[in-house]
Amino acid sequence: MIPREYQQNIFETIKEKNSLVVLPTGLGKTLIALMLSKHRIEQFPKQKILFLAPTRPLAQQHFDYFKANLPELYAELELFTGKVNQAKRYKLWQNANIIFSTPQCIANDLKKNRISMEEVSLLIEDECHRCLKNYAYTHVAKKYQEQSSNPLILGITASPGSDQKTIDEICKNLNIQNVEVRSRFSEDVKPFVHNLETDIVKVDLPNELKSVIKSINEIYDKKVNELKNRRLLFMPATKKSLLELQARLGRLVSSGAKHFNNLRGLSICSQAIKLQHLLELLETQSIYASNNYMKKLLEEAENNVSKASKEITGSNNFSHSYFSIGQLLNNQEHPKISKLKEIVSEEIKNNIKAKIIVFSQYRDTGIVISNELNKIAGIRSKNFVGQKITKTSGLSQKEQKAVLAEFKEGIINVIVATSIGEEGLDIPEVNCVIFYEPISSAIRKIQRAGRTARLMPGKLIMLMTIGTRDEIYHYASIRKEKKMYGILEGMSKSFNNQNKTKTLADF
Repeated sequence: MIPREYQQNIFETIKEKNSLVVLPTGLGKTLIALMLSKHRIEQFPKQKILFLAPTRPLAQQHFDYFKANLPELYAELELFTGKVNQAKRYKLWQNANIIFSTPQCIANDLKKNRISMEEVSLLIEDECHRCLKNYAYTHVAKKYQEQSSNPLILGITASPGSDQKTIDEICKNLNIQNVEVRSRFSEDVKPFVHNLETDIVKVDLPNELKSVIKSINEIYDKKVNELKNRRLLFMPATKKSLLELQARLGRLVSSGAKHFNNLRGLSICSQAIKLQHLLELLETQSIYASNNYMKKLLEEAENNVSKASKEITGSNNFSHSYFSIGQLLNNQEHPKISKLKEIVSEEIKNNIKAKIIVFSQYRDTGIVISNELNKIAGIRSKNFVGQKITKTSGLSQKEQKAVLAEFKEGIINVIVATSIGEEGLDIPEVNCVIFYEPISSAIRKIQRAGRTARLMPGKLIMLMTIGTRDEIYHYASIRKEKKMYGILEGMSKSFNNQNKTKTLADF
């Protein structure tokens, strides 16, 4: 394959330095990895290249890409999985030139001294925003830097995160010396991207649902006020601040500080987190998902599984709300559902060959969406979700592969995906991506949006419930994305200045 100008430019800067390459989904990160791999094979023909990806399907995808695009007999390629026994894996490691694997598989072999990184001349970590804390990527990168005789690292991602501390940690773990960042609006990328039409579609909640939300909010506000009155919470009650408080109180109680204020605070905090999740489902998801969660809380209370659930479900507000949701479930759904049906129906009407991905945060909502879309003539929808959590939930990797194959072949024309559809998988070009809800994560927003406008013009449509956390999440993701590019561009300039200074010092 002939590289584009920006791919060639990036390749020239990463040949000799450990590099972080940030490039939106669909703009050819894997080709850059292939170019660098060929270069290292030519430099060190007797050494190996290790290409890591976070999941087996993604490792398989990279293996297939290299196999299709490397000249025949150029290198011995092997795909590692945990299913291959130890003796065979050791033999494959000895004979292979390029190895594709999940990080867990390599980390395990390193911990047991089955393999050495001494003869690995290039380590590639895809979706390297995961190279944090105790994730296997971090262990492999550390061992590689300790053992390799000719180390070079390439970290690739569509987005490494939006705060300086996280990006710094990734760069430290990979010993990054160079940052290459591009967006859809970079001058050398613009000629290769297609127009992305973006539309935000706002919906308003019906009064019946607003009444339920108000009732649950009354319980929630009491819990938050109690945490503040007990001098345990000193900041706005966000999901993050409540989870941090829960973790802090849990540590105190575990270490022996079991006085009443901590114990009571831990219980209230747990209740607030559960209520906040319920409010999110009511405001932004579906009545079906909300009803299922309320039913789960009742079951936890009845079976004495959770004291927090028992206290929540014992209130009159909860009982009335549960009854109201049950009534609504028989008559109507969240207004996003009907609006989504209109949008998808119109897209298929305008282009009978259109392929659409709908991203939904929660599996229960995804089930409702798919069922409702399949009621429309001409629409053939399937859910695309992660591994099984229960006997009736989730898809095996084989089933996931089958859904993608049907989507590629046009047997189905709509995929309703959870977060598994965001990261790295070989999903074909789609005409339209629909966010059922905005998300606050810059990483996930960039990955979702990158599924369209790659090979042809595309649409990005976002559903937003007026006056809810949907609006907060939307503007948060815009702010975080802008901040991320600012941090990365600053780091790139800083590394360039350091390299220039070093070069001048050499004279």
